[in-house]
Amino acid sequence: MLMNSSSNLPAGADEADIGVPVSVKIRERIARSRKRFNANDNIAEFIEPGDLEKLLDEVEIKMKGVLQSLVIDTETDHNTNDTARRVAKMYLNEVFKGRYVAAPAITEFPNAEHLNELMIVGPITVRSACSHHFCPVIGQVWIGVMPNEHTNVIGLSKYARLAEWVMGRPQIQEEAVVQLADLIQDKTQPDGLAIVMEATHFCMGWRGVKDLDSKMINSVMRGVFLKDPNLRREFLALIPKNNSNG
Repeated sequence: MLMNSSSNLPAGADEADIGVPVSVKIRERIARSRKRFNANDNIAEFIEPGDLEKLLDEVEIKMKGVLQSLVIDTETDHNTNDTARRVAKMYLNEVFKGRYVAAPAITEFPNAEHLNELMIVGPITVRSACSHHFCPVIGQVWIGVMPNEHTNVIGLSKYARLAEWVMGRPQIQEEAVVQLADLIQDKTQPDGLAIVMEATHFCMGWRGVKDLDSKMINSVMRGVFLKDPNLRREFLALIPKNNSNG
């Protein structure tokens, strides 16, 4: 490793950076760009190589503090002595991964056959967490696309990857569906786009009213789906009813 000759620091390092948490550095980069970093925003452009490993260590330390404040003995309790690390990994590498990594690479193909018939993809199982309580949100998404001759065609599995990326952040269901619609609209440029999401919110079943049966259903309609009621009815009629989210 190259060293700074005057201070035994790695080349390019600033003494002012020593001891500064990586989360603070990331926040400073975002502030300089005047971008927001809400719970359901993607901040991958502000993550530098090595940051996620350091952030994992930082979150582990903070999580240990949470467990201590909950008066849980993580030193001698064999069930919880590695819980802080496990939770940190879960948040950064799984549940909230969609905040810290760039969008998945999507191969797009021209609509060579000039397809212009309704296409429906689903149900796609999605998993997220509500940004109010960090409780699980688990459900299904159906995507309807009305292509035109200029629409980019993407593989069926790619819709699932895009949905996973958007849902892999603390979300509010109404906002998540809009984010997914914006992303697919940008990728494919169809004449029309329709998305329906049905999900169970564990913040209702695990806490609060403790209602395990209620589900939330919402939709986004764009383009011809918004203008043509017959097309909208066709899409909704083709979505299987009474699906279980498990």
